[in-house]
Amino acid sequence: MQVQAERSQGIDPQSRILVAGHRGLVGGAITRALAARGYQPVGVDVAEADLTDPASARALFERERPQAVVLAAAKVGGIVANWEQPWEFIAINLAIELNVVREAFRSGVEKLLFLGSSCIYPREAPQPLREEYLLTGPLEETNRAYAVAKIAGIEMCRSLNRQHGTDYLSLMPTNLYGPGDNFDLRTSHVLPAMIRKFHEAKLGLPAADGSPRPPMAPVVLWGTGAPRRELLHVDDLAEAAVFLLEHVSAAELPDGMVNIGTGHDQTIRELAELVQRIVGHSGPIEWDSSKPDGTPQKRLDVGRITALGWQPRRSLEEGIRSAYEWYVAHAGSADEPHQGEAARTGAR
Repeated sequence: MQVQAERSQGIDPQSRILVAGHRGLVGGAITRALAARGYQPVGVDVAEADLTDPASARALFERERPQAVVLAAAKVGGIVANWEQPWEFIAINLAIELNVVREAFRSGVEKLLFLGSSCIYPREAPQPLREEYLLTGPLEETNRAYAVAKIAGIEMCRSLNRQHGTDYLSLMPTNLYGPGDNFDLRTSHVLPAMIRKFHEAKLGLPAADGSPRPPMAPVVLWGTGAPRRELLHVDDLAEAAVFLLEHVSAAELPDGMVNIGTGHDQTIRELAELVQRIVGHSGPIEWDSSKPDGTPQKRLDVGRITALGWQPRRSLEEGIRSAYEWYVAHAGSADEPHQGEAARTGAR
């Protein structure tokens, strides 16, 4: 189905678009995609506004007066960070969401994109995950605090749409990766963590505890390798976000929600073998089954966005190669959380 220009409820080419979290993985990609389309996005980071503070958020909107907002600012992390810091994940994300959405509405912003997460869906929901499965069962325990915060953000947007006729879309991306990712082993997601582990083991760099290792040392990965994960390159997500800004209104989608992904997944074990091959590591992989696997499967039903006329362009292998090349080029600076601990704006 092709999108017709006349049905667009999108933004004007001259619109002032505020990207909250523009230094993060998602915010950075969306900023690049908007600029490539001729827009002039306005980014905000921790040096400019504390989005967890109501007064600071209000001052930001009064100063910038945007016509559209992309809310990509968040505190994010992998399974370890979510498990060890549930309070920070719920408190920081709730504060950012409430302040940004409230000030967007207060200042008359009618077009907003809220970046959610596939972890909002119940742990045991049928596969693939459809948007209507929201709130139909218990969440995965290891990231429940983060998921609840994201569900609250969806409800904020839905409530304003229903009560006040705003156009606030909630995007549910699958697991994301790409340039600008966080490669810190304690806070990163599964793919960047694998890339770093295989790269360091290939070179024989010291282990996390400082102990020496020979080249092609074994790589230890959490869990059994059995869970399945869907992955999407962040530049594909960014292109989807711009597409939705330009062509789709929240009123066209039930609850203003839309999944964004590839619709395909693979086991963690298969993913590890692919990353290992791309990195060029030939040592053994060891699975630590004493560590949690997380959600058994998270594959999105992408029927809604496909019907609107959008599909991703990058293959998984192509995307991982580009992510690895970025990591090698930025090794050192990429070893620290990429703005991920900047609690004021976060970095998705």
